[in-house]
Amino acid sequence: MSRVVRILRAGRMSYAKSLRLQRLVAASHLGTLILTEHPPVYTIGIRTNVYPEYEERRLKALGAEYHRTNRGGLVTFHGPGQLIAYPILDLKNFVPSVRWYVQSLEEVVIKMCLIYGVKAERCKDTGVWCGNDKICAIGVHASRYKTSHGLALNCDSDLSWFSHIVPCGLPGRGVTSLTRQLDHPITVDEVTPTFLKCFAQVFVCELKEMDKEDVNELLRASNEEIKTDEKINNKKSE
Repeated sequence: MSRVVRILRAGRMSYAKSLRLQRLVAASHLGTLILTEHPPVYTIGIRTNVYPEYEERRLKALGAEYHRTNRGGLVTFHGPGQLIAYPILDLKNFVPSVRWYVQSLEEVVIKMCLIYGVKAERCKDTGVWCGNDKICAIGVHASRYKTSHGLALNCDSDLSWFSHIVPCGLPGRGVTSLTRQLDHPITVDEVTPTFLKCFAQVFVCELKEMDKEDVNELLRASNEEIKTDEKINNKKSE
């Protein structure tokens, strides 16, 4: 197996910081799988051309952050209890097809759910579904076959956050989690090893932990960029 993908365990971080981290990884460590969790945040994809400002204010008033992004898809929620995976890959080293890539991400989650005894499947709408309910949202960006963004798998998420939106712009569809499907709590930490095993199988790659020094340097650089942006924004508001 010649393809190696590095695992970067970022811990819990803000969505804004994760965007900086993805950009830094793409510039210096292409071929990396970022694993993280986010504090409560609603994100809007490029398919949402107009999302009223009053809706943004309403969602922020719930105690969540709000971000417009360049990923595919519509509005969704990220928060504690979700396994967030951002593969930063060059698809030319795999299969140069975004459609193949999205279907492969779906296949990773379907295989993983099956191991836990949960029947999950794909349908005409992107993501992974348990019947009428989405268990994993997928929204990716690819430029010249280099990927960013990724997937959010509900493990033991507080699903009530989704009640304030139409998840992924699909009225009449619901959301679920591994915890709800299994009727007992199952955490991100419990799920992660199985997820990684399935990722390696589907993408036919060897997963290796990123060197700790590289991880720390990337996280430090992400923090510095956030601080710089905050200083610029503060000056603009003065």
